[in-house]
Amino acid sequence: MASGNHSTITDFILLGLSADPQIQALLFVLFLGIYLQTLMGNLLMLLVIRMDSHLLTPMYFFLSHLSFLDLCFSSTTVPKLLENLLSHRKTISVRGCLAQVFFLYDTGGTEGCLLSVMAYDRYVAICHPLLYAQIMSSKLCKELVWGSWSFSFLDALINILFAMDLDFCGERTIPHYSCELPSLLSLSCSDVSTNFIVMLCSGLLHGIGTCVLIIFSYTLIVSTILRISSSTGRSKAFSTCSSHLAAVLLFYGSAFLRYIVPTSYLSLELIFSVQYSVITPLVNPLIYSLKNNEVKAAVRRTLRKYL
Repeated sequence: MASGNHSTITDFILLGLSADPQIQALLFVLFLGIYLQTLMGNLLMLLVIRMDSHLLTPMYFFLSHLSFLDLCFSSTTVPKLLENLLSHRKTISVRGCLAQVFFLYDTGGTEGCLLSVMAYDRYVAICHPLLYAQIMSSKLCKELVWGSWSFSFLDALINILFAMDLDFCGERTIPHYSCELPSLLSLSCSDVSTNFIVMLCSGLLHGIGTCVLIIFSYTLIVSTILRISSSTGRSKAFSTCSSHLAAVLLFYGSAFLRYIVPTSYLSLELIFSVQYSVITPLVNPLIYSLKNNEVKAAVRRTLRKYL
């Protein structure tokens, strides 16, 4: 970080979800419970996929990375939220704020890329079942996953490098429970036009780009399913991608409500943000365990083995 940056302001105040101490205590219990369930659910998915030989397929390889991402995504914001709910000084350092923005970009972007990769996996499984093992090789799966991680890391790094040059010399209050790049841009007394262009381009590339890839994959999937003559065959084919489709709708629906739909109510914005960054990592392992018989059977086998 260049010397002289942030010389006036060294930390920000996160207003959080409520200023009422009693409500804060209730929120602490609620979010602590959600966070612990998120940790347990995603760690259980990682353990089951790792230990059960029946789940050594590309789909579950991608799912293990999704579970790890949800752990990281939730841990980027929730621990600081819990700390501030118990603290009178609801502050975060400028460097800490920038770090939080970086990891939100990195994990959120990687999850979007990974969901598009999983959509391609479902496309190959349904539209080209006889070639599935040949196309979705171990080498390709690893390349797709590390490509998702690398692309999102570079995108987050570019955004944060531009943000590190910002000066903050006026208002230091963020009406939120976490740091996000738009909030930092609105607080800066520097020229943020370049930052805004970079943020917009990366948002379009990640958000719209991955969404288009998912829609294209599912268009081909639906077209193939509709050509299946028997209703049993159609139902079986759709069931193989229903969990992923639910995860996609949850992630992109929450992101759409949070960042695209305009709202003049701060409380509504906070609700959408909680749904996107707190509830989604909690629900994903439930979606894949409750709607997937293979995962449910693997969970039972793993629990019998270790308990």
